[in-house]
Amino acid sequence: MAGKGPPPKTNAVRRNTDPFTHDLSGPQAGRELPRALGVRTAAAKRFWKTWAESPQAAHFLETDWAELEITTKLVDEFYTSDPKLAGEIRQRVSKWGATVEDRARLRMNFEEPPAQTEEVSEAPTENIADMELFRRLSGG
Repeated sequence: MAGKGPPPKTNAVRRNTDPFTHDLSGPQAGRELPRALGVRTAAAKRFWKTWAESPQAAHFLETDWAELEITTKLVDEFYTSDPKLAGEIRQRVSKWGATVEDRARLRMNFEEPPAQTEEVSEAPTENIADMELFRRLSGG
């Protein structure tokens, strides 16, 4: 029967907090894309810039940067010739917390970014890399 036992304390404190959370702050300065990689596509360059400046990058070790280089090469190949690499790229970026679900699984917390006071233009800007991705995935 429910309702048996002592009533809860009025000043109860939750003691089972997760000791393995990762608190991350806003964008980082990042690293420059190594020229030696020979990246050709604008989409792969944008991919590098996005990840190199992400909050996660503040915690990257040299092995993580090496993985980012390999993944950037895969992204370059994806956009130039091989759409079958999409699954491999997705698996790799999920380990860095690419989506909300990935970040929840990895227990990543982000500090709230400061409110932006800049006005956003109402004219939509066409993102060339997104259009390139659409053409690649649609077989065009």
